[in-house]
Amino acid sequence: MTRHLTATALAAALATTLLAGCQKHETPTTTTPSSSTATAPAPATTAPVASKAAPTDFDKLADRLVANAAVKEGEVVFITGRATDAELLEDIAVAARKVGAFPMSDYSSDRLSKRMFFDVPEKWDAQEDKLSADLADVVDVIITLGNGATENLFEGADPKRMAARGKANEGLPSLYQRKGVRTLEVGNSLYPTAWRAQRYGVTQDELSKMFWNGVNLDYADLVKRAAEVKGALANGSEIHITHPNGTDLTVNVKGRPVGVSDGVISAEDIQAGGAANAVYLPAGEVYTTPVAGSANGKLVNTRAYYRGQQIDNLTLTFKDGKMTGMTGSGPGFAGMKAEYDAVDDAHKDDFSFVDLGINPNIKFPASATVGNWVPAGTISVGTGNNTWAGGDNTVPYGQTFSLAGSTVTLDGKPIIEGGSLKI
Repeated sequence: MTRHLTATALAAALATTLLAGCQKHETPTTTTPSSSTATAPAPATTAPVASKAAPTDFDKLADRLVANAAVKEGEVVFITGRATDAELLEDIAVAARKVGAFPMSDYSSDRLSKRMFFDVPEKWDAQEDKLSADLADVVDVIITLGNGATENLFEGADPKRMAARGKANEGLPSLYQRKGVRTLEVGNSLYPTAWRAQRYGVTQDELSKMFWNGVNLDYADLVKRAAEVKGALANGSEIHITHPNGTDLTVNVKGRPVGVSDGVISAEDIQAGGAANAVYLPAGEVYTTPVAGSANGKLVNTRAYYRGQQIDNLTLTFKDGKMTGMTGSGPGFAGMKAEYDAVDDAHKDDFSFVDLGINPNIKFPASATVGNWVPAGTISVGTGNNTWAGGDNTVPYGQTFSLAGSTVTLDGKPIIEGGSLKI
């Protein structure tokens, strides 16, 4: 699970770019432009199908998303997601227009994404996406639904081709940050699909309820909580992370800027610009980047997945801020390692961020096999790209470890004990 700034959603949707370190999601995905935002009509012989009730009030949610993204009169709002989420995408467009903004919607699908990789000639992989670069001067806000419905969509993809596509458009996320484009993602590696529910040890209905409760929480309380945790982290220096699985790592964050994903893009965020202009829902994260060269020790991910294939005991070792070793086992390790090896950039080995989860509405049972960014008391750390966190590492690749059940100290004082947030 890795993260790029959500602004890359625009590049993905419009340029068929496959970024190896995708938008802070579990697996690399590519979405592509269609010739129309309308879906094809069903054959005349198709029997009507009763529509399933929406899991939440989409109209109210759409109004909230537009407000949280600080959409204003006259702005251009790009809205993107899967065709299966068309109703919510359309409601967001209506909500944007209700405040005087101009919405532009894009629908994609797993089928189209897959074909735009496997059926497009390799000679175009290194082609820079001029359209997305030009649109950075047009789009003011991006709202995207991060619903990667198929976990192994790119099974069999050539890692070198993936790396080439990522490299060609490496500068796009930073471009959108410089242009002040605000981004709001609904998903955050939690969108309720069957395969995610299995990973988190719950039913799909349970994950759906948890997801929408997490999206619909009281943002005023979350903003206040995030400010408290941000203050504590900003005043600290050395972070020490341990876990029963063998994780033992120290990193220094003294003087580094601290950001939050509290669900709301405030006037202060807009003024600050850059990474402050992005939020991820369900929200609830406080994050920072390290002092260069300060990370030392070992990270262990007991269970991970690569395109649906299990990886056991993925272990990264660090010395002076650089990853110096990677080991693991299981059927997914070889494919993941091949993808890593294909990225020709030494910055892929940089320890790059620390992220504290603070959302009280997202809770996983002990049977969960993977972690996530936002549950209160989870710490996520990783390598590679950190522009989303306000860093300057633009490499289109990264590894993320979300370590539930960790103990974390800040200058010797516990801030997380056994997965319980103490700040």
